[in-house]
Amino acid sequence: MNLGTYSIGVGDRFAHQAKAQLEACILAQKAGLEVIPVWNKSNREHTIIGSEPSATRAAADAAAKALGWTRPYFCDADHINLSTVDRFLAPCDFFTIDVADYIGKAADPGSIDAFVSRHPELVGVTNLEGVESGIEITPALLRKTAEKFLFAVQEAAKIYRYIESGKGKGNFVPEVSMDETDSAQTPAELLIIFAAIADEGIPIQTIAPKFSGRFNKGVDYVGNATQFACEMALDMAAIRHAIAQYGLPANLKLSVHSGSDKFSIYPAICAAMKDFSTGVHLKTAGTTWLEEIIGLAESGGDGLALAKEIYAEAFDHRAELCAPYATVIDIDPSKLSPPSDVAQWTSQQFTSALRHDPHSPAYNPSFRQLLHVGFKVAAKMGGRYLDLLEANEAVIAKNVTENLYVRHIAPVFLGDQQGMDK
Repeated sequence: MNLGTYSIGVGDRFAHQAKAQLEACILAQKAGLEVIPVWNKSNREHTIIGSEPSATRAAADAAAKALGWTRPYFCDADHINLSTVDRFLAPCDFFTIDVADYIGKAADPGSIDAFVSRHPELVGVTNLEGVESGIEITPALLRKTAEKFLFAVQEAAKIYRYIESGKGKGNFVPEVSMDETDSAQTPAELLIIFAAIADEGIPIQTIAPKFSGRFNKGVDYVGNATQFACEMALDMAAIRHAIAQYGLPANLKLSVHSGSDKFSIYPAICAAMKDFSTGVHLKTAGTTWLEEIIGLAESGGDGLALAKEIYAEAFDHRAELCAPYATVIDIDPSKLSPPSDVAQWTSQQFTSALRHDPHSPAYNPSFRQLLHVGFKVAAKMGGRYLDLLEANEAVIAKNVTENLYVRHIAPVFLGDQQGMDK
């Protein structure tokens, strides 16, 4: 089971927008490019919503059937570990193996010694095709990196083998995720990690490293875009080298987590893919939930009233809602309008504050981030929220498809910035 060159993680908190998301991939196909949809939803999100991974699979299958989609598509067990993977085994065929919590924990000293002895080729300067400067790894750096990452790779291998025992060899796409950690992995560290992954026999098709800068939920990249472009090129060069050196799968590519709305680095991602003749997996996760709120507000009436109510509840419980996402949001409390003010807003005022249009003076990143983490409020509403989604399906679907295609697929995979420059 192989993941295509270009793929996009399409999160759907409430499993109602699969058709609208797939429509965006159909638009890409009409533009001459195959972009494979991967529906992803984490164990934490399922727990908050009260849903099961089987519902994600059912929604994806129904969308593919309804729209006549005959190309591949996947369901991702997002950020799983050994304690959470079981509920995902049957319905999922893509597994994001998250080992960030194990980074920095020391492996058995003997296994570290053995790893260092097995890989003398890593010491010295490794010249990578496609980049100007080589990567230098000293014996001290090799050992230090093994001490930091080897245990995490060994844990990934345990999880991979457990999944393989349930799914069968070759019947799923494995990804290793190391993005939710304190510091970005350097290209040198990534080369060493690839050697360890190959030693463990994990046939990863995507890897999610941590990049420099901040990848906050639902808003643009915060950091040095030029530095990011250099990192992206070096990481892609490291992947190319690892495929040749260690026999990792030929379709191995980078996975960019929290990748939605990172408009300022999309040109760099697109350019790097062209330079290295490769693809990326872009995870867009919660951006669909925000488009649902935009669609409800745009529809007016009960939809707008409910959107305002969700904001008011999120505002009142912002500390509780923000705590689990503290490392991936930056909300300025002074920029959050009081719910009493928002209650008087028109539909246009609400949608203009929430929609991610960097050229609009009304766009409010703090307002958007609070609602991004506020899906728990809608989950508690149950049928009230879901009934309005269905009642306003047309306007919501239009927003979901347009956002995914114009703001994400087109600039990243097609190099088309037109929608972003309006």
